[in-house]
Parts: sequence; structure tokens; C-alpha cells
Amino acid sequence: MDTCRMERMRHPSRHMEHMNDSTSNLATSLQRLRAAQQHQPMPDWATRATRLRTLEKMLLDHRDSIVEAIHADFGCRPAEETDLLEIFPSLSAIRHALSHGKRWMKPRRHLADWLFLPARTELRPQPRGVIGIIVPWNYPLYLAVGPLVDALAAGNRAMVKMSEFTPRFSALFAELVADHFKPDEVLAITGNAEVAQAFSALPFDHLLFTGSTSVGHHVMRAAAANLTPVTLELGGKSPAIIGPGARFEHAVERIVFGKLVNAGQTCIAPDYVLLPRTQVDAFIAAARKVAAKLYPDLSHNTQYASIATDHHYERLLALRDAAVAAGARAESLADVAPEASRRLLPPTLLTGVRDDMRVMREEIFGPLLPLVPYDTLDEAIAYITARAHPLALYLFETDKATTDRVLAQTHAGGVSVNDTLYHIAQHHLPFGGVGASGMGGYHGEAGFRTFSHLKPVFRQARFNGAGLLNPPYGERFRRMLGLLRRRG
Repeated sequence: MDTCRMERMRHPSRHMEHMNDSTSNLATSLQRLRAAQQHQPMPDWATRATRLRTLEKMLLDHRDSIVEAIHADFGCRPAEETDLLEIFPSLSAIRHALSHGKRWMKPRRHLADWLFLPARTELRPQPRGVIGIIVPWNYPLYLAVGPLVDALAAGNRAMVKMSEFTPRFSALFAELVADHFKPDEVLAITGNAEVAQAFSALPFDHLLFTGSTSVGHHVMRAAAANLTPVTLELGGKSPAIIGPGARFEHAVERIVFGKLVNAGQTCIAPDYVLLPRTQVDAFIAAARKVAAKLYPDLSHNTQYASIATDHHYERLLALRDAAVAAGARAESLADVAPEASRRLLPPTLLTGVRDDMRVMREEIFGPLLPLVPYDTLDEAIAYITARAHPLALYLFETDKATTDRVLAQTHAGGVSVNDTLYHIAQHHLPFGGVGASGMGGYHGEAGFRTFSHLKPVFRQARFNGAGLLNPPYGERFRRMLGLLRRRG
């Protein structure tokens, strides 16, 4: 049965809790995990691989239940998108870690600096301990499993706080984790914002938060009280630039695709488009064709996601309406009106936008796409650099020199050239923000290092010259010090 044709389901109370865990016993849960980690502070690869394979089996065995739960939370989330955007990358991350994790564990050994030879040095990856992971609602599986894979590969234990805005999936995930892992290995927590606040204040050995910049401020303040190191994956307004040498039709197709999967509820979705002023009308016409091809008969299309919550749906309508009231023009890409009962919001372009409009100051997180024309590429670059660093940047350009200039003069957490979104799926690239869009990164070996302490070790040789620098400081010491100044 096509689940998206079922009656759209409303969310139960956002403050509903699905476990007995409360703010009062979160600390007890952390202590249990920490005690187990202290008992086995350096798990061997066999132990880590077993945990990763357990996570893989959990996803494979319960794929249908996961898809159904996420669909129910959204009202309509196509099974195909959950497979493509959540289940596949989660499994791929697990298999990448299983293929490479044993190598990542090995100490990196080197000779000491020449003045200290024959000593040796090494960097010894050591698990940080217990990792806290706070999961958002927009990709509730992948943004739980992705960091969890890296934490487990690095030999840690983890507590995962699921989003209260996906109550069905959060309850399911907590149940599955409890069924597959010991409570002192991995623990998934559900609960409301009060639970999330208490969770972020726990003295984890590392805390990863994915969510909005505004909430990120609160998480960082709470972590600072314990000097807990944090990785913040935030958001921001990720631009797409259509350069003067772009393959225009290709650029439009990839931008519209990147904007409309999950109905734009993606932290790295293109937030606005910078394009040559002469191409605005051509973009609108091409985007209509692309949207019709990707999502034909939108009013009955079961592969176009709903907006996840009533609040978010109303916020997006308010962004659009405020922009139009202030002089912008809304160009719908489909002949269908918004439907509040289904939280269906058709894709819409906005032209004539100004910087003081809310839609240009806030991250959109939905299927609204402002078009910002430019006269020269330097003007487009200046527009980006005058604003907070985005989580992602998309450049469409065939000229290498132009591409290199944009990459050198802009900052972004990650970049895709001549495509959108897919840099996040590369295991050899860290994923993370910069400045207002976050700090730190993970995925693959970068995630292993994030959740490890690379302990530096200096190994002195039995026969060495260290004693030549001992006091009392005489002529020999002065000669040695002079040599160090000249050669150090």
C-alpha cells in the first residue's frame, strides 16, 4: 500500500514522553554508561565491529517500521526519500566504518624532531568516553545514526536524545536501541524540551548537537558549564550561485532537486539563488518544467513530502506572505494551492526580495526559494561574504579559474560544485559548519577523530642526549642552547 495515500496523521502532544527516563535520572544513566566505559576504556576492534554490525542489523530488520513511523510523524514522508536520504546513508556509514575502522585505530608513529633523536613519537587514538548526541526532527534516523556510527567506531558509548517533534519514530528508535544494545552501551532518550535542556547540561565527554543556530547557543552555554567539548551542526542560509559559465539547465535542475527533496526541510538545502540578472525569467520557466517533471500532479503526488508540523507550516506561509506584502512576487511552480489539512506547501520562487525581509534573514527550511540577481560575479561573492558563513555553498560553473576564485573568496561548511547536497554523502569529507553555521565536523575518519582523543606520546630512547641540557648551566649548556637557536 502507498502509505502517503493514507489519511494524514496529526501529531500527538509534543510533550509526550515515551520512556520512563526523566530529567531526574539522566545523570544516573550517564553514570552507568561511564562506569562501563571505565571498565573497558579501550575496546578492541572486534567489540567495536560487533556494535556496528548490531546497528546495521537493527536498521535492516526494522526498515519497514522505521519508514512507517517517519511517514506518520510527517503526515507524508515518501518511503523512497526515507530510503534514499536516511536508510541508505546510515547503512553506508556503518559499512565504511567497518571497512576502515581497524586502520583508524592504529597509532600514528613518527621519529621525534631531529634534535631529540633517537626518540620516537606517536599519536594514539583513545575513546573520549560517553558521547551525547542531540537529534533534530528533519532527518531523525540519519542524524541519529550518523554520529552514533562514528562514536561507536571510535570505541565510545553513547546517549542519544531524540526529537520530541517526531514522537512516533523517536519512541520506535528508543525501543529498538533498547532491544539491540545493553543499556550501558547505547541509550536513546525521548522527552520534551525540558528533557533536552537537562540532557545538554550533562557532563558528557563530547556533545554533538544538530539543529538551529538559536538553540545551538543554549546548548553551547549548557556544555560550557562542564567544559564539555561540542560539535555543533547548525544551519544558516546556504546559497546557490549560477556562475556566468554555468550549464544553465543543469544548474536549475540540480537546485530545484536539492530544494524540494523532503520539501526543503534539509539543513543544507539551497536557501536562495544568486544568478545573472538576465536569467531570472529563464530560471522561473525552467524551474516550472523541472518541478512538473519531478513531482507531476502535485495535489495527488505521493512522493512530495508534507511540512512536518503545523507550526512549521504556518511559519513558512508567514514568511511567504510577509515577503509578498513587502513587495516581493511569489511564483508558484505548481498549479495547486497550499492545503493546511495535509500541510502541503507547493514549491514557490520569490523574486524582488530585499535584505530586510524575514525570508532573507531567517533560514527558510521549506520549499520557498528566493532569487537574488547580480550584475557581476564579484557582486555575488560580496553578497555572500557580507553575511554569516553558511553550512553549504553550491556553485554551478564550468570555468576552473572562476570556480577557484569563488572557493578562495567564500567561506562555507561544505561545498558542492555543479550539484547540490551530495557532498554530505562523501565518507572521506568531514561534514560540519563554520562560524554561525557550526563548529567541528564528523563523518568517516573525521568523525572517528572527533570522538577520539589523539593522545600524543613521546618515547625516549635508552641512550639519548637529554642530560646535556640539565643544570648546572655552564659552558656546555650554552653551546647546546646556541645550537638549538640556530637549528631548532
